[in-house]
Amino acid sequence: MSTEAMQAVVCHAPYDYRVEELPRPQPGPGELLVKVGSTGICASDMKCFTGGELFWKTTGWHCEAPVVPGHEFAGIVAELGEGAAERHDVQVGDHAIAEQIVPCDRCHFCKSGAYWMCEPHVTFGFNRDGGMAEYMLFPANARVHRIADGVSKQQAAYIEPLACAMHAIDRGEIAPGDTVVIGGTGNIGLCALQAAKRFNPGQIIALDANSARLELALRLGADVAINPLEEDAPARVKALTDGYGCDVYVEMSGSAKAPQQGLDMIRRLGTLVAFSVLNEPALIDWNLVGDQKELNVHGSHLGPYCYPKAITAIADGTVDVTRLISAEFPLAEFDAAMEAARSGENLKTLLTP
Repeated sequence: MSTEAMQAVVCHAPYDYRVEELPRPQPGPGELLVKVGSTGICASDMKCFTGGELFWKTTGWHCEAPVVPGHEFAGIVAELGEGAAERHDVQVGDHAIAEQIVPCDRCHFCKSGAYWMCEPHVTFGFNRDGGMAEYMLFPANARVHRIADGVSKQQAAYIEPLACAMHAIDRGEIAPGDTVVIGGTGNIGLCALQAAKRFNPGQIIALDANSARLELALRLGADVAINPLEEDAPARVKALTDGYGCDVYVEMSGSAKAPQQGLDMIRRLGTLVAFSVLNEPALIDWNLVGDQKELNVHGSHLGPYCYPKAITAIADGTVDVTRLISAEFPLAEFDAAMEAARSGENLKTLLTP
């Protein structure tokens, strides 16, 4: 058995992330050892880094330091534990990804098929070692998928965010001809915009306070781009829809002000999809949900059942993620990578061992 060391980023506490030398993991029964190709820095990683309450509270789904961060990853299968090839349908040398959640397969949600809501809720990068390392383990209970030929290691790091975006769009129940608003054109918002086109909406409206991201949204298929800091976004959306408002609003900005903005611009009997992770409570007019508009409000968490179609969409070019990758750093330069990610000047920042 190998006793080789590897380099990894280790989260110890907010703002205390260190590049360290750790023993290379050894795969047990049903497990895969994967040589990480590339790992993305997500908005959730940034919020965890800066001490966001959701990630550091003592109950619920939270960060359990010390832990190797990173949940947007993929890599090459390097070693197989006993029975792992049969369990996961992979071989050494395959390009593979595991879903962010590692379901227990025993709780009420797992048994009912809703594995992404698993009660113990073990997730890579927060309470199980993730992808910011040279090697990582995919455990026996991981949901593993092979990656199609032609998908680069950089593109593969986008499979997880694209799967999340596709799940959010599925939750929107878009009908042909609908007006769809994507609230926030960061990485997942731009993926969601492209995923929404599969449902033949009448128009897609992108909202963001960043003009460069709005320009990219237009190039990726948005029909209208609105900066809510420069104009009255609800009024503009209503003007574009004969005064009714949008049919579907997908909240992906992460701003605590955005849910109310969405409620203001949705038509009666419309649908709001809540995807964002907020660092603070959102204040809303609850009467708009019930008495005044009778809205459908759908939560969206992770990317269940969406990894295969995300892999296909990247492989066949239906969704363009290459234009979203704007910076890449080696693991040893984690501090610079996190600074670049938090600057707001980059879309996706990658770490590559």
